[in-house]
Amino acid sequence: MTYRASDRASPHLPVRLTVLAALLAGLSGAACAAPGPVVISQAYGGGGNGGATYKNDFIELFNRSAEAVNISGWSVQYASAAGNSWTNKTVIGDVTLQPGQYYLIQGAAGSGGSDALPTPDLSGTINLSGTAGKVVLVNGAATITDPRATSVVDLVGFGTTATPFEGSGPTAAPTNATAVLRNGGGCNDSDDNAADFAVGAPSPRNSGSARNVCGGAPGPQPIVPSCPATVAGSAGSAFGAPLSAKDQDSIVDGISITGGAVAGIGLVDIVRANAAGQSATATLAVGAGVAAGTYPVVVTFTNDAGQSASCTVSVAVSGQLSIMQIQGSGSASPYANTVQTTTGVITKKFSGTGFFIQDPNGDGDPTTSDGLYVYDTTSANVGDLVRVTGTISEYKPSGATRTYTELTKATVQNLGAGPAVVPANIELGSEDLGRYEGMLVRFVNPLTVNGNNYLGDRGELILSNGRRETPTNRYRPGTPEALALAADNARNMVVLDDNIFVTPEHIPYLGEGGTVRSGDTVTGLTGVIDFGSTGGSGAWYKLQPSETPVFSRTNVRLDKPQVAAGNVKVASANVLNFFTTFTNGADAWGNTNRGCTVGGSTSKSNCRGADNLAEFQRQRDKIVNELKAIDADAVGLMEIENNGDTTVSYLVDALNKAIGGTVYAYVPKPPATGTDAIRVAMIYKPAVLSLVGGAMSDADAVNNRPPMAQTFKLNANGAKFSLVVNHLKSKGSCGGGTGNTDSGDGQGCWNATRVQQALQLANVFIPKVVAAAGDPDVLAVGDFNSYGHEDPIAALTSLGMVNELERFVRPSTIPYSYVFDGMSGYLDHALASASLDGQVTGVTEWHNNADEPPAIDYNTGDTNDDPYVNNAFRASDHDPVVVSLNLAPAAADVTGSVKIVRSGYTINRFTAKYAGTVTVTNTGSAALTGPLQYVLQDLPAGVTLDNKSGEQGGAPYVTLPGTLAPGASVTLGLSFSNPNKVAVTYAAKLYNGTF
Repeated sequence: MTYRASDRASPHLPVRLTVLAALLAGLSGAACAAPGPVVISQAYGGGGNGGATYKNDFIELFNRSAEAVNISGWSVQYASAAGNSWTNKTVIGDVTLQPGQYYLIQGAAGSGGSDALPTPDLSGTINLSGTAGKVVLVNGAATITDPRATSVVDLVGFGTTATPFEGSGPTAAPTNATAVLRNGGGCNDSDDNAADFAVGAPSPRNSGSARNVCGGAPGPQPIVPSCPATVAGSAGSAFGAPLSAKDQDSIVDGISITGGAVAGIGLVDIVRANAAGQSATATLAVGAGVAAGTYPVVVTFTNDAGQSASCTVSVAVSGQLSIMQIQGSGSASPYANTVQTTTGVITKKFSGTGFFIQDPNGDGDPTTSDGLYVYDTTSANVGDLVRVTGTISEYKPSGATRTYTELTKATVQNLGAGPAVVPANIELGSEDLGRYEGMLVRFVNPLTVNGNNYLGDRGELILSNGRRETPTNRYRPGTPEALALAADNARNMVVLDDNIFVTPEHIPYLGEGGTVRSGDTVTGLTGVIDFGSTGGSGAWYKLQPSETPVFSRTNVRLDKPQVAAGNVKVASANVLNFFTTFTNGADAWGNTNRGCTVGGSTSKSNCRGADNLAEFQRQRDKIVNELKAIDADAVGLMEIENNGDTTVSYLVDALNKAIGGTVYAYVPKPPATGTDAIRVAMIYKPAVLSLVGGAMSDADAVNNRPPMAQTFKLNANGAKFSLVVNHLKSKGSCGGGTGNTDSGDGQGCWNATRVQQALQLANVFIPKVVAAAGDPDVLAVGDFNSYGHEDPIAALTSLGMVNELERFVRPSTIPYSYVFDGMSGYLDHALASASLDGQVTGVTEWHNNADEPPAIDYNTGDTNDDPYVNNAFRASDHDPVVVSLNLAPAAADVTGSVKIVRSGYTINRFTAKYAGTVTVTNTGSAALTGPLQYVLQDLPAGVTLDNKSGEQGGAPYVTLPGTLAPGASVTLGLSFSNPNKVAVTYAAKLYNGTF
């Protein structure tokens, strides 16, 4: 497997603890235990990390007493710097430590590191942090729950953030290249981690190392052997390995095989030491006739003081197998954990980690792969034929449910230039990629980018045959159709990697416009099929390219959304945690020590979004660019800071400044804005729309982010509609009881709560909004955190709301506003009441956000490059939804259905008033139910109607009483002020409705 560093890199951290006994109850800081005879003398958590000295973590124990101590059944246990879980542990077997003797416990390995540890006394899997953690030595094997337990013999809190610790503080912070070492070679124990430990180069010592008797004369020094753990070779070829041993105060004068010998395995070139401190040497020779197999050979060294020391060398004699035989037809190699030799042509190399080889001919069996990954280095080049001997291993990457066959601990013989390896032509979606594990392939079909979330930090793109749709975006959850689509999606994916297994120095695959969008395509993709950890904590088949991929911009960027015309444009935009208070405690106005509020708590830790002013300005500019391009008359906003109208007011000011005039205003906040750090809000164009009444919200307990409603009147024709902005409970962090756990049907966590919120919206809140508005036209928009056919949306449509994205977008393409796990769907909705549905002329999603990689957003320091551009792209992680309405006038012109007769005017010479009458007769066959408005258009300058009921478009009108039946008439009296004594003329109109 090739994803070595990143397979462990959720980062590989070091954490150690010593012992604490007298810790005050509930105190999380200092703790101490009486100095013990056995202590933790060294801890190293950088093993296998980048820049590491050793390939493994380790914990070193030391007997600082003058007596032998039996530590059989004891354990070392680890927790993170602030954690309280101690399940990461290793139990010690039957061991007695002599005075001054060390004991080396090997921990987890990584892909980095230059050196192997000295022979460990015990191998375990403890994975320590490289910078901060806690280690305890426990008298027993049971997992502790409290480091103050009496069974704890020693505690070491290492790194400045570790808690608890012994004494005044934890140790200083180590790095990948340094360890924490107890002073005095392990002798110092004042119950103060800060004073007892220093940071320095790791110096692992095992039970065979020179003893360090504390406070007294040193005892007899031991024989220290130096033997390889394994020596490997092929049957039919002789091979061997060097052995040596020395003793600082005695002469090593004997070397012999005392166990495991077979014919053909022996010692040659034996050279005994001539003096104390000199090395005795020999070669363990394996003859060409030794049969394939593994032989544990025990070598014993003796000295002139009657001491002895032994080491065991595993002699692995391999047979010659083809790559296909090694791979086998099953999910794992039939030769796992054996040493084998095979040949193949190198098809791909990775600097410092390994290479792929492939049988150039194959065996024609589709159940066996022709390729194999070799986890070791070589000086041979791509195209060379090599003979490789090593241990066949089944590697399980982090997050994987299956293993990956590889050859480790390799010796490589270059046989010269090999025959060409022809890539296998495959079609993604119809092939099981497992059969091509480790092989050179070419995808014959164009592949579409389906996910770019981990491009910046891992150099990965999710590719598929076409665009993958989230199953519950198209079908009801749990249906056969949804399950079938989920199965198709699972097969239809490969992860394009960038041939390196650390954060890339430069973000790969960015093209036109400094981006690579979901929906872009690549043709003729060629490389080796790998398997390993991927972004998002999973594992899957990956392609390591052998030819540079070239992407085509098949998903074109649009500078603005395109939607059918109407007389009102409404949008919904998630602004991805737009806060004017930053996570560093500063704010947009230069203040410091500020905080954000969640419930009753206010602190900077509650803030989201920008970390500082520089990031905020970049975020603000992208959101302003987006809103300016949308150019909607009303916009519902989600994920804006819940601090009254402060942040939405700031955004409106910034938007108006960018436009160059006072175009937008914000809707004043409703009575309830919820207990979350974010809320919903609205902005609008006063030149187009007027507010009718104040904003409403639903403070029911089911809504921690209450929906907000505002009724608007279209200035041009008096039509009204109500906009309701929503942000339902998210899909993450399960809790809340039955129905809110992740059932595995695709709807995620908190589904039951979202259904309750949807029902509350449809059955309670919207009826209140309609009643207050006196108008049934309602448009509900926002982030419902539910894909198109999930339960909350089904509940709303079953109660009469119309899903406008299904109506307008689905017939031609996949509706989507969000890309997750390499699948597309819409969480952002536009749902219209039945009365408004016929007035919707068009709906679109502007894909300026979801298709773009997060690496190009406003954040700084997340990637080595800074590809930020001040434009509208990746302003958020959700796409805005834009709705075009053609609202019917509030009042209809019925002048053609009546006869209007005007009288002459009389003049009151004392008041200068002109008085007259007008008679309106219904000449139609249907009653005019009213209200009826008699409008006097184009009155002369200076003439005003004294008894007007109101004005419409600058013209006065009088409301007629009651209903006008067919043939019925009504006469109105009109009174005018006419100081200039001009002729009173006007154009008469009759409207049926309310202005």
